[in-house]
Amino acid sequence: MGRHRRDSRARRPAAGWRRGLHWGGCTSAVVLLAALGAGVWAYQDLNSNIRGADVDAKLGDDRPANRSPGSKNILVVGSDSREGANAEYGRSLATMQSDTLMLVHLPADRKWATAVSFPRDSWVRIPSCDRGDGTRSAAHHFKINEAFSLGGSTGDVGGAAACTIRTVESNTGLRVDHFVSLDFQGFKGMVDALGGIEVCPKRPIHDKKAHLNLAAGCQTIKGEKALGYVRTRYSVGDGSDIGRIGRQQEFMEALAEKAQSKLTHPKALYGFLRSVTKSLTTDNSLAGMKPLYGLASELKEIPGDRLTFLTVPNYPRQADVPADRANVVWQFPQAAELFTALARDEEVGRAEKERLDRTSRRPVYASSVRVRVLNGTDRPGRGADVAARLREVGFTVTETGNSPVDTRITQVSYAEGMEERAEQVASRLPGARAVREAVAPRGLVTVTVGEDFGGVR
Repeated sequence: MGRHRRDSRARRPAAGWRRGLHWGGCTSAVVLLAALGAGVWAYQDLNSNIRGADVDAKLGDDRPANRSPGSKNILVVGSDSREGANAEYGRSLATMQSDTLMLVHLPADRKWATAVSFPRDSWVRIPSCDRGDGTRSAAHHFKINEAFSLGGSTGDVGGAAACTIRTVESNTGLRVDHFVSLDFQGFKGMVDALGGIEVCPKRPIHDKKAHLNLAAGCQTIKGEKALGYVRTRYSVGDGSDIGRIGRQQEFMEALAEKAQSKLTHPKALYGFLRSVTKSLTTDNSLAGMKPLYGLASELKEIPGDRLTFLTVPNYPRQADVPADRANVVWQFPQAAELFTALARDEEVGRAEKERLDRTSRRPVYASSVRVRVLNGTDRPGRGADVAARLREVGFTVTETGNSPVDTRITQVSYAEGMEERAEQVASRLPGARAVREAVAPRGLVTVTVGEDFGGVR
């Protein structure tokens, strides 16, 4: 997985990611419980703030199955809308974009949880989406956060969420059960209700894009400065989105610690909840204090040492496309192993995270894998179509042809010494098997396309 330098403080970093997420669940349960007992007026006011969106009609029927009944996958989106109160951040972007994207997996037994962050610069295939204006976008490759703007081109958060859900599902194979979206103004309100958060940058930060001028050293920030701090990217560290994710996680840990001590005061509690709920949009089944409280109660019961926060394994796309210095691609087979474990409801805890870190240190770049594609079906041109898809994700396809025999199951064959490259290819083809063959050509990985071919992720 990508590494980054951190320019802010990191209090007790060994446990920060666990405690931050754990406390977030506990606090949600506590504050929502307090709201439920705060009186009918307060409850109704907060409950009416939460907006629900009907996304089912825009998702279609071609979705991954839930392979572990009882588990839940919740897509959490930080909305970078440039409309209304957020217009001050400029209109150079499309109407709506996702600034932060995370998938939280809750297992059927609710004894652990894993949160996977997706860098917004992830170069992925975005499926065809309903734009909300009677047209559909064409499937294509681009940054993952474009999905939010495509579906939300008319300003509809539900449409934006639907396209983002389709994109996450098609690239991970995981079914998304719920979504939660929080916009810029909600984040600022949360911080301001707590009186600000202390940060300790080692160097001054001057970022025009993030509207941030911050001196070095410890200081309490709120409002625009707090928002700029978690949004800043190019002026801090290595300038990567991976580095920004790390700073965001540290900031949220500090926010959680302060909220734990401040939210016992009724006025602060109400201000915090009002800021959150006014900027919150969820799917219809979560749109209300009662269902959100139920979700928070489930999180509250999960032990802190069984909550894991990680970033999907990735590497710079420049390794495959030298001209692209701006994006990252997900690293396979590690990303596929992560998604498969969650689909099976298998715990991805501290040990699994450390193993992913170790195996990700020496990535096999897609461009270093030479592939031959053979059509094992009776559909003319099928091999050429698959070859084009493999080239799109960075593989070096050297030749295409027809298999001497038809095959039902897509197979990836390789010669001795090509195991890692073959696994890289097979992990991008859901359901494909990697098989070593004594007579396989040296230096090539052969993909024989079967009738079961389900696409390239």
